[in-house]
Amino acid sequence: MGKPTGFMEFLREVANEVAPADRIRNWDEFHLHMPEENLQTQGARCMDCGTPFCHTGMEMNRAASGCPINNLIPEWNDLIYRGRWQDALDRLHKTNNFPEFTGRVCPAPCEGACVLGIIEPPVTIKNIEYSIAEKGWEAGWITPTPPSQRTGKKVAIVGSGPAGLSAAAQLNSAGHWVTVYERADRPGGLLMYGIPNMKLDKQKVVMRRLDVLEAEGVTFVCNTEVGKDLPTATLVKDFDAVILCTGSTRPRDLPIEGRDLKGIHFAMEFLTANTQAVLNGSPGEDYITAAGKDVVIIGGGDTGTDCVGTSIRHGCTSVTQLEIMPKPPETRAPNNPWPEWPKIYRMDYGQEEAAAMFGQDPRTYTTTATHFEGDEHGQVTAVHTVQVQWMKDEQGRFTPQHVPGTEQRLPAQLVLLAMGFLGPEQPIIDALGLEQDGRSNIKAEHEQYTTSIPGVFAAGDCRRGQSLVVWAFNEGRGVARECDRYLMGTTELP
Repeated sequence: MGKPTGFMEFLREVANEVAPADRIRNWDEFHLHMPEENLQTQGARCMDCGTPFCHTGMEMNRAASGCPINNLIPEWNDLIYRGRWQDALDRLHKTNNFPEFTGRVCPAPCEGACVLGIIEPPVTIKNIEYSIAEKGWEAGWITPTPPSQRTGKKVAIVGSGPAGLSAAAQLNSAGHWVTVYERADRPGGLLMYGIPNMKLDKQKVVMRRLDVLEAEGVTFVCNTEVGKDLPTATLVKDFDAVILCTGSTRPRDLPIEGRDLKGIHFAMEFLTANTQAVLNGSPGEDYITAAGKDVVIIGGGDTGTDCVGTSIRHGCTSVTQLEIMPKPPETRAPNNPWPEWPKIYRMDYGQEEAAAMFGQDPRTYTTTATHFEGDEHGQVTAVHTVQVQWMKDEQGRFTPQHVPGTEQRLPAQLVLLAMGFLGPEQPIIDALGLEQDGRSNIKAEHEQYTTSIPGVFAAGDCRRGQSLVVWAFNEGRGVARECDRYLMGTTELP
């Protein structure tokens, strides 16, 4: 805990951000640092709650409750309160290989499960984590630490996203030779191309950590798609173990009338090409611009929000985000009690920016698209929508039913589909003949990660389905532990 009476003395305070109207002029991160004395005060609010639900990492009502990687939150809150920053960083690194990432992009289920949150605003955990990590980099405390000896074992990891990177870091620390294969031109996976630069800076933050991993002995092989550029059988033959961290990358489509019109794209096509343009300094041939266009985004999650923020920075004429679910309540509903993740109305950064530009939240709730309209050149010109009402069907399941008389036509020259992902892509799965579960994910038990083929493991979204970055870190560390056990007969990895 922090100060015994801190939660009664100090109010919750979060770090300031660059104002929406200013930050949309560039692709820079918009988080601002909080003064150290303010951070110590926030650490002081961590109370002696007996059972710190903030780091339990449970799943409740299909959502995370507490930290999935079991960060020792009360301990480093106390250390920050006492000004022991380097000790706080050491404690944070015990459970989290990359706190600079989670401190920026994690939705903070820890705060949703904070015991203080029952009666007061919760402890500002996420911002403290971010600040500990940045203090570590600024002070030079985070440096390459190669293993003192090597085991001679070779491990291939397919996919350099959050799960792949955490597995690589852990296995390398255990002394194994780790090679990470990535089909994109840069390593990082979701961290590099799935999250826009203004949320997670690629050169200053992502590459900074990748450089450390390389200096520690991890090898990254980019522009190499396993199963296409490199035969899957060769990988299994040449390495002592293979870990699949390919993610859940098959986007959910919307097969309605007009889907084949030009100007309708999956969200990740839009976001990936944009980040490549930011990093390369100029647009590539796959670049999709929202400049001067009415943009309609179908999907209300994080990816949809990223499309909103990116479209605004392009200079779109308008932006509308369709959300098929009802608008969440302002406070917890009776069927959403603590310590469940609070399903309440929030304005994320993209919606804040849209409100600053166009005067309102761009989201339209309980609304779905019925068909797309195009012109004589095959270019999309409008999205036709209808409101829905969620009602039980004959099997007792809630399904969206169209509400007659609520049809609308939204002008649109760019439509982005951000409705989530269905599972991993099939080529590697088919090549290895791996078993799959009922949702098409690679079949491997949680905490074991072993597939139907000995020596081949799976972790992250390709195993559990689309999920949070912090769950990918959990699985990456877990699969590294089980892979090390497989290679050595025992393991000391946490």
